[in-house]
Amino acid sequence: MNFHWSEATQSVQAMANGFIERLPHFAIAIAVFVLFVAAGQIVRKAIRTFSENHRKHRNLGMVFGRLGYGISIFIGLLIALVIAIPGFTPGQLVNLLGLSSVAIGFAFRDILQNFLAGILILLTQPFRIGDQIILSSFEGTVENIETRATFLRTYDGRRIVIPNSELFTNAVTVNTAYEKRRLEYDIGIGYGDDIANAKRIIMESIKGIPDVLDDPAPDVLVVDLAESSVNLRVRWWVHPPRQMDVLNVRDAVLEAVKNALMAGGVDLPFPTTQILFHDQTEETDGDRARQREGWPAGRNAAPEPARISKILSAMAERRERPRGGSGADGPKH
Repeated sequence: MNFHWSEATQSVQAMANGFIERLPHFAIAIAVFVLFVAAGQIVRKAIRTFSENHRKHRNLGMVFGRLGYGISIFIGLLIALVIAIPGFTPGQLVNLLGLSSVAIGFAFRDILQNFLAGILILLTQPFRIGDQIILSSFEGTVENIETRATFLRTYDGRRIVIPNSELFTNAVTVNTAYEKRRLEYDIGIGYGDDIANAKRIIMESIKGIPDVLDDPAPDVLVVDLAESSVNLRVRWWVHPPRQMDVLNVRDAVLEAVKNALMAGGVDLPFPTTQILFHDQTEETDGDRARQREGWPAGRNAAPEPARISKILSAMAERRERPRGGSGADGPKH
């Protein structure tokens, strides 16, 4: 095999000549690309300015500004490649990137789904930046809404990144959607206490708290006759409805209600369990008029319940009695 330097040098010279001939095209391609980059920046700035003047869709304007900037750069890159490379077509770039393949299509499915969900969230605005929301077990303040995900800051200082498709397809609770928010708490009083008096004491204690709104007015309702207490539900409204304000007002309300009820002599009973001992061998077993363990007595007087203290006392008395035939001085012979 013979190597000819003349052929090699001719090939290199041809490549160099071709590159020199294409230099004007490269310069034009670079200039076109720079122009499209500058145009993309102008478009992004114009969209942001427009969105800032219309604050309702401010974050959406930021997203569309980024999107317009990216589209401008992509179009400029295609045009620059067509100018710089002879015979190049945009279809070749698409095939080169492999965007037509099924595998890439499946890979981009979730990205596209989150992107569309983010655009719809920004358009419909079910919540905004600064709102406090709850999604499943996640709760916090919305820091930012992007096309792919939404960023939450939890109340204990952590960040949660939630895909927009989750926010768009699942139920979301927006705690700060309205200016006022109602809070409630259940308090149990004794069965022997006067319900009307307890309600009056609670209402007087709540009205003395500055952060509790007068309109709508607070109220107290009986919600349950529980096993060991009568449960009253205390309800009041606060403004603003942010988590810190909610916690501060709840603390003040519960402290005031507890102190007022204790000062007014209202019982706050602990859960109580009553244990009934049932002797199935006694003659009253099955007779609801005479049986002690929780049955109604009917027209006759209610039977006296069996008490462990009485049973123990009776057993002690029987053990202390002298046996039959014995006296104080001992057995007789």
